[in-house]
Amino acid sequence: MDLGKKIKERRILLMLTQEELADRCELTKSYISQLENNKTSPSLETLTNILEVLGTDLSSFFAKEEESPIVFEKDDQYVCEYNGYDIKWLVPNSQIQEMEPIIVSLDENVKTTEDMPHNGEEFGYVLEGEIFVVHGNTKKRVKKGESFYFKTDKMHYIESIKKSKVIWVSCPPSF
Repeated sequence: MDLGKKIKERRILLMLTQEELADRCELTKSYISQLENNKTSPSLETLTNILEVLGTDLSSFFAKEEESPIVFEKDDQYVCEYNGYDIKWLVPNSQIQEMEPIIVSLDENVKTTEDMPHNGEEFGYVLEGEIFVVHGNTKKRVKKGESFYFKTDKMHYIESIKKSKVIWVSCPPSF
């Protein structure tokens, strides 16, 4: 394990400068720099103090990190069919992530279930066909190659004009 690199990554994640970390730990900026560049090793007491300032502890800091998959194959996808349209989840368990990418395939003149207002944002890109995006009292036409983006503070859904396919990303997940 590269201790210095891991401390630096945690510091940057918390948007702290070396000087800010040093001040909070009652150390020098030079010491933090040496530590991050693996030119010195901290005592257990100093490391514990640094990790506390970085919002973690020894056991969490040294816990083996499980690699999260970053590539998903076709077999990882899940499709659910509805009346006139289907939803394909592109990332397994995306409902527990911060965003949820799906592909919605709609027959002609079909609308998705109305989604009630909730916290979040949604983005879509029309791969094929032509749709209406309905957001509250607003209804906008979106054609192949065009996209939409809105806050989910109003009732919303999409409605196909022609047979259509849309990449739709919800943040946070709502499906």
